[in-house]
Amino acid sequence: MSTSDDVSRALQVLRSGAAEIIPEDELNAKLSRSAREGRPLRIKLGIDPSAPDLHLGHAVVIGALRRFQDLGHVAVLIVGDFTGRVGDPSGQSETRPMLTADALEANARTYLEQADRVLDLGRAEVRWNSEWLAALRFDDVARLASVLTVARLLDRDDFSERYREGRPISLSEFLYPLMQGYDSVAIEADVELGGTDQTFNLLVGRDIQRAHGQEPQVAFTVPLLQGTDGVRKMSKTYGNHIGLTDPPEEQFGKTMSIPDALIPRWFRLCTGLSPEELDAIERGLADGSLHPAQAKRRLAAEIVGRYHGPEAAAHAEERFDRVHREHELPEEVPESAIPPEAVHDGKVWLPRLLAATGLASSNAEARRLIEQGGVRIDGEPVSDPDVEVRAEDLTGRVLQVGRRRFLRLA
Repeated sequence: MSTSDDVSRALQVLRSGAAEIIPEDELNAKLSRSAREGRPLRIKLGIDPSAPDLHLGHAVVIGALRRFQDLGHVAVLIVGDFTGRVGDPSGQSETRPMLTADALEANARTYLEQADRVLDLGRAEVRWNSEWLAALRFDDVARLASVLTVARLLDRDDFSERYREGRPISLSEFLYPLMQGYDSVAIEADVELGGTDQTFNLLVGRDIQRAHGQEPQVAFTVPLLQGTDGVRKMSKTYGNHIGLTDPPEEQFGKTMSIPDALIPRWFRLCTGLSPEELDAIERGLADGSLHPAQAKRRLAAEIVGRYHGPEAAAHAEERFDRVHREHELPEEVPESAIPPEAVHDGKVWLPRLLAATGLASSNAEARRLIEQGGVRIDGEPVSDPDVEVRAEDLTGRVLQVGRRRFLRLA
């Protein structure tokens, strides 16, 4: 295969999971030069460890970095231990609270452990941006700030909306895209990856590199992944997420619950299938030769297999069938004593019990789950959120929330 064929194939693989490549002709030129000169490109992804856990939405952009890595390029993963103290203002309606260095370091350890399920960290270059940002003097910051105008910063949707509505914008938030752009200078990035909400920051990186005499990076964005509800982007806040460390049966069952309309997008963003396989699946769904339920099963197996291995995927599918097709309890149901705080005068109010056992995040969420018919006791649905049950009558019975969460009360 010729060099031009190799570059064309690489672009096809990369384009498959991209939202936008700005500009694509520059990426083509960089890939061609890399192939001619035998110099791999430096592909940058920055992560601010603002929370301890990763979900499939985070894995989309890490997966894009892995595709570059598998094509022979250098994956540079930047841990934003400095930028994370400020917090990325992208998509934020108010200033984020600043995190402590200890909290960021603890989150970063978990991030890296989980990112290793997608990226080969053994072949990656992992950097912490405090290496260069903490060393800047005030005159360095002033020169950096001179690259951008306030007018351009206020062109950002999140900043312009907050400014128009009189909500505060801190100067540190204005500095954030400059710090992220300086990361690109420090590691000499050829390409920077990010979600579509990162487009502004990635383009600022191009300006900062030009100002420092470097060839500007290509801004490579990936789509934001819609969550299991099919409406909002995946987020722990919305409860529509699938965690990378969720148990196999959780990942399988949650994937089977997504709306059919999400199947093609999830295949493209959440699996490592080739562009040809992805195109075939989309054609099959479009012409009816592939049933959505069959496609969804493969999608669930691909996701579980990616994070837990094929054996775990097969077991998760078997368990799913046993619980959902045959309406049997799973082989192993965790047990828990009724928490004392859930009992009052010998009676248990179910919303408080669900919250106390961790089957719901709060009494309010538990009430909502009951009202929606999502709670069962020994397979029988509970419809009244105000019902109270004697504690002794609950001993030995199985609480079920949704399709996948079970708890036997001891």
